[in-house]
Amino acid sequence: MVISILIGILGLGIVIFFHELGHFLAAKAAGVTVEVFSIGWGKRLWGFTFRGTEYRLSVFPIGGYCRMKGEAELKEALEQDLPKLNAEKGSLFSVPRWKRILVYLAGPFANFLFSILVLGIIWFSGFTIETYENRIVLLSEYLPSPEPRPADGVLITGDRILAVDGKMVDHYRDIQEFIAPNPGKTLVLTVERSGAQLNLPIVPKLNPDSGAGLIGVAAWVEPVIMMIAPDSPAFLAGLMEGDRITKAKDTQIANHVDFLKVLSTHPRTVDLEILRDGITREITVLPDYSKDDQGYIGIVFQTITYNSEKVGIFGAFIKGIEESFETLVLTLKGISLLFRGVNVGKAVAGPIRMTYYVGEVASRSFQMGFGVGLINLFRFLSLISVALCFVNLLPIPALDGGMILINTVEIARGGALRPKTYYRYQLVGFFVILVLLFFTTFSDLFFLIQK
Repeated sequence: MVISILIGILGLGIVIFFHELGHFLAAKAAGVTVEVFSIGWGKRLWGFTFRGTEYRLSVFPIGGYCRMKGEAELKEALEQDLPKLNAEKGSLFSVPRWKRILVYLAGPFANFLFSILVLGIIWFSGFTIETYENRIVLLSEYLPSPEPRPADGVLITGDRILAVDGKMVDHYRDIQEFIAPNPGKTLVLTVERSGAQLNLPIVPKLNPDSGAGLIGVAAWVEPVIMMIAPDSPAFLAGLMEGDRITKAKDTQIANHVDFLKVLSTHPRTVDLEILRDGITREITVLPDYSKDDQGYIGIVFQTITYNSEKVGIFGAFIKGIEESFETLVLTLKGISLLFRGVNVGKAVAGPIRMTYYVGEVASRSFQMGFGVGLINLFRFLSLISVALCFVNLLPIPALDGGMILINTVEIARGGALRPKTYYRYQLVGFFVILVLLFFTTFSDLFFLIQK
């Protein structure tokens, strides 16, 4: 848990660092004096001054900040109730407004560029995905629901989904990526069933806790053991990697859901029939049960490995641009879902939960190998970076988008706003951000307590 948190802090810090670096470079190019560039927040631990800028390392390692010349001038104008700022050379308020807008834009742009570069490098290096085949199982066969799921009556267990709205499906993760962003939208699934192809319309249902679209299916997972946890019931019973479970308590096992159905009856012992090296064997296992009555014997079933296509350096960065824009579109969709019945307390994550997610993704991925962990970590950071880009461009006072808006208004009206008006505008933004931070922090802490 501690390692996950540390990795999460480091990962989130990288994303915020690039954001502030964008502001820093743009300010320098615009002739604005950057007084402090800090990695981390709070009390200064160490630093040095170079060409008028203090570079420091601060005590709280999440992200950092870029302080530009001009804050003292604004404070002086407010204290003396001046009609305008007395901007000195090098102040943010001394350069033309279009340059200020570019300085504010540079932070979000750096986040978007970070995503493109990271994804481009990943595509150029190549990567693998551990997933399942594109064959499905109806969840209603394992977890009955008082209301029918979208897949009920449309799909049947064993169907193989070949395409969604004409887009080819290679594996189960493709199905998730096509379904999740489209709650409420009619999709056409191309399905292979008993040797025939069918085109079946389906409307994913909104999951209010996550904002994702769901149709009520799970992957068809072959009941072949890939991993066994040390000292688990499966390990103690003598099960081995590569064993195929063919029967459990006289029930034929065709996929992992069949096995979960057996465990859901809470048997004290489970008599298994397994196939090992072509020989059928019988093994008895004693399951453990969690507080919520979930059966556990300590096995992971077989995945399939999907290798990315080979692309050159130019094609890799085209892929990076495409994926970054796709993430931006998904972020826009996610914002719109907030007004369509999403449980905001569960679906919206604040800094604490984002740190947890980054650490969790990394720690789980590193268990599959250093290379896999690194790729999954930075792929997730690219997603967060695009989201940070979008959020900072929202026209909320105190955010980059709000500052771009106020400078655009000043250009349109042909003059600067009074310092007091500017201050009040900023104050509204800080209040909004404070409320959001309080809400998300409370929600994040509740989330972690539940975890």
